[in-house]
Amino acid sequence: MVIDRNHISLTLKECHCCPYIGYMSEDRNKVRVASTAWWPQWEQEFSEYINTFEVFQKANRKHGKRYGLLQDIEEPKHPWETITMYWVTGLVPGGKENFNDILVIVDRFSKCARYLP
Repeated sequence: MVIDRNHISLTLKECHCCPYIGYMSEDRNKVRVASTAWWPQWEQEFSEYINTFEVFQKANRKHGKRYGLLQDIEEPKHPWETITMYWVTGLVPGGKENFNDILVIVDRFSKCARYLP
């Protein structure tokens, strides 16, 4: 179907922002537009639309920071200088207060642990 100039933005929005499909990749969107509509320079206008679409730009992995290599964690030199914390959840409620979660705090230097209900 050949699209009138006045309906191009609506067509792009309908093909790209379909609520029951979600946001697809640029290539899949191109196939969808090509199978639905045509107008002169549609590919260029489509690319401009995708590259300026705010939701797509925020979620697109190409625009975020690249992940670095894993780094070793320095060994602590003093007790309680570095700690790790874990939540233990889903326990059977017990005690006077009926707590069912525990926060476990572990000192990485001495391996000493504190348990907080």
